[in-house]
Amino acid sequence: MSTEHNPAPETSVPTCYRHPGRETYVSCTRCERHICPECMREAAVGHQCPECVAEGNKSVRQPRTTLGAPVATSAVPVVSYALIGICVAVYLIELASVEVVRDFMMVGIGVTADGRLAGVAEGEWYRLFSSIFLHQRPTNGGSFGVTHILFNMWALWAIGPALEQVLGRWRFLALFLLSGLGGSVLLYLVDPGDAAVGASGAIFGLFGAFFVIGKKMGGPVGPIVFLLGLNLLLTFTVPGISWEGHVGGLVVGAILAAAYAYAPEARRQLVHVAAPVIMLVILVTLVVVKTSQVTVNSL
Repeated sequence: MSTEHNPAPETSVPTCYRHPGRETYVSCTRCERHICPECMREAAVGHQCPECVAEGNKSVRQPRTTLGAPVATSAVPVVSYALIGICVAVYLIELASVEVVRDFMMVGIGVTADGRLAGVAEGEWYRLFSSIFLHQRPTNGGSFGVTHILFNMWALWAIGPALEQVLGRWRFLALFLLSGLGGSVLLYLVDPGDAAVGASGAIFGLFGAFFVIGKKMGGPVGPIVFLLGLNLLLTFTVPGISWEGHVGGLVVGAILAAAYAYAPEARRQLVHVAAPVIMLVILVTLVVVKTSQVTVNSL
């Protein structure tokens, strides 16, 4: 009597869904597809495949600062350092050519050495911004020009990174530029025949913003109040300093910071975008109106 032996049934070995030639018994804890060691991603429990990890990251909210700005992936204050680099580079160009200051400084209406009218009223609107990155050159009688840029760059280095971190890069850049523009505009409104250079208006805007945001976040504001008070004292007591540039920058910076800090959470993004746009429109409108007055008076 013969006994028949049935062959054992064949069993298929599972393979990685992304690499079909690789055998594996590990499956993704999320989609349960088999994955090889190359495709395994550590999870809270077990492993997940790359697609499930990418899908899960989409649902994770990006971390934001107290004021709602995205947390930068790098701790390096890129904008602050870039602004310092630009100012220093422009200053080196100034040392090589005095014409740079003459051609790009802030002046509402003036007469050049060859008798030509120049200034914002003559269509040179770029002076409102270009003057922010210029500083006084060293004079034969002293080194006030060097002190000018040294103090402004120190202030930007000291408080710029902290503001950039809490505001985010584009908000901080808008604050700096519009504060500087505010100083130029106030000078144009009050004394269009006067000339000025320097990032001081933008720096005063940062001072004002630091105070407003510090109060909102409950931080110590005593040091910035002392620094601001000391600089305002120097502004109104030392001859040759444009108080209009300092005060204009301070006011614009404080207003923008208040909009950034006190915007309702539900409409925060809208307010943060609208505030600098509205401020720019207001400043441009003031310049247009003043230009029409200056033009009429010069006829």
